Amino acid sequence: MGRVVFIGAGPGAADLITLRGLHRLAEAQVVLFDALTDPALREHAPQAQWLDVGKRGFGHATGQAAINALLVQQAQQHERVVRLKGGDPSVFGRLEEELQALAAHGIGYEVVPGVTAALAAAAHTARPLTRRGSGRSVSLTTAMTQLGTLEAKRSADTEVFYMAGQQLPALAAKLLEAGWPADTPVSVVSRAGWPDALATEHRVATLGEAADRHAGRPAVVTVGAGATAATPKTLSLDRPQA
Repeated sequence: MGRVVFIGAGPGAADLITLRGLHRLAEAQVVLFDALTDPALREHAPQAQWLDVGKRGFGHATGQAAINALLVQQAQQHERVVRLKGGDPSVFGRLEEELQALAAHGIGYEVVPGVTAALAAAAHTARPLTRRGSGRSVSLTTAMTQLGTLEAKRSADTEVFYMAGQQLPALAAKLLEAGWPADTPVSVVSRAGWPDALATEHRVATLGEAADRHAGRPAVVTVGAGATAATPKTLSLDRPQA
């Protein structure tokens, strides 16, 4: 009986993975990897068997039940199995379902955290998700519910919506319904963490205009305090008197 290590590969380029994640990956005999993980990571486990279990938005997707069964099967056949997930395993990564499948078969595991897309988007735009005095809370949410309906709320100073790229005009309407003022800043970053990341600035009322710019690209939408451009302050330096 083997053991499964869940590794957060980060939201884009291979060098966003943590050192611990890289070390665990190098030990793997089998790697079950997500669609959005950087293929360059294969160089760090060339001896492993790599199995594609990715989900690609509204296109090709490996069913969750099939992934769970494959994880169990591989852990029963190999000592060191890695489940390589984009971003962080615990943020919209269906980690709980896979942990439950392993626990049901008495299979041990470890979880190695990773950089989630919201943090990569904030870094790319130099817009901190929290702000002293104005941004004390952050909410991470998916725009689409499990039932396939679009929802938006105003539950935090900064709201970050994942997997919203194909719903931007509708999301704008939902944000207005939720009570966000029409002039609230919105930042959209697609392919956050990759060299070709694209960022655009909007207001809630004009968010729909971003749809064409980010079409076909995984996008993160940040609304509120965390989407506001940082305002440089003039520094007053005390100089010793002559």
